[in-house]
Amino acid sequence: MRPDLFEAPDYYSLDDLLSEEHLLVRDAARQWVKRDVSPIIEEYAQKAEFPKQIIKGLAEIGAFGPYIPEEYGGAGLDQISYGLIMQEIERGDSGVRSTASVQSSLVMYPIFTYGTEEQRKKYLPKLASGEWMGSFGLTEPNHGSNPSGMETKYKDMGDHYLLNGAKLWISNSPFCDIAVVWAKNEEGRIHGLIVERGMEGFTTPETHNKWSLRASATGELIFDNVKVPKENILPNKSGLGAPLGCLDSARYGISWGAIGAAMDCYDTALRYAKERVQFGKPIAATQLQQKKLAEMITEITKAQLMAFRLGQLKNQGKATTAQISMAKRNNVEMAINIAREARQVLGGMGITGEYSIMRHMMNLESVITYEGTHDIHLLITGADITGMPAFQ
Repeated sequence: MRPDLFEAPDYYSLDDLLSEEHLLVRDAARQWVKRDVSPIIEEYAQKAEFPKQIIKGLAEIGAFGPYIPEEYGGAGLDQISYGLIMQEIERGDSGVRSTASVQSSLVMYPIFTYGTEEQRKKYLPKLASGEWMGSFGLTEPNHGSNPSGMETKYKDMGDHYLLNGAKLWISNSPFCDIAVVWAKNEEGRIHGLIVERGMEGFTTPETHNKWSLRASATGELIFDNVKVPKENILPNKSGLGAPLGCLDSARYGISWGAIGAAMDCYDTALRYAKERVQFGKPIAATQLQQKKLAEMITEITKAQLMAFRLGQLKNQGKATTAQISMAKRNNVEMAINIAREARQVLGGMGITGEYSIMRHMMNLESVITYEGTHDIHLLITGADITGMPAFQ
């Protein structure tokens, strides 16, 4: 494993816009990634295993529920701090960022926002510390971009609910302690339920043979007549808007995280281009390589500005779903394009595990699809600007 020599690009001096707290949070995450993620991540990606030993470190840098109030175990940070943490973690690996953003935005967020005070006190501190890990059950084998068609259902049995169904492509599922599961009641209304490991009929088989997010644990959530206590339902919001509100938070984190992956690919390509000599000079001195690198830093800078402004809007409670969709779509596409161009700069070396680029490229193939596909986010923007949805 090569030493982590990463230097973050900041072409428009965006650090000047960050508060002292933002910089402290960002730098703590950056140093943790250099120390605890970079030295091991290639090995774990090669053997398709999540490095569980990093969970404690993720908790220590505030990656689990950074914007959750301190009284519930969170760090009480703002949305820009959350974004910066996701950026730094995904600079290390998209799969590790997936673990953190699922825990924060798809498990802790709905419990904090839609749950009871008792649920907040029971679950959030243990999730914030990493003692418990969570997963989020929305996508199903037959329902991805159309979650309203979900088939997972629960019945009121008097003193408990009876849950049946299955969820697919679930990050953290193989080792999760709890799952926030979205299911329809007998009237067809969507509600969130907290399902705990150990409940009879609840299983979490792992998904194997992935070419992408190999250092992330992915699996299923299967419910076979699972008895869920009535106090485990999230009472403060129902309907499809409830899980979509969670996805807004997660997609916002992705819009920052993808920048981290792009920054790492750019930094790797720039460093290599300065060192690699062909035809008597470094390839960085050639026009075609400079074109690639100049376009990379331009696109990264544009994405940084978009994410920062979106973070300001999030802090003000003004960010819309459509604005978040635009940032997620743009920034992930930016990152995957940079990964592909950076790989070309490295030539054959770009496909090896000695460098991070090919791993980022494979990971981003998942990121561009999950939590709203590239095409669906385009249509969300289209519906917003025309007022005419192209989908139901």
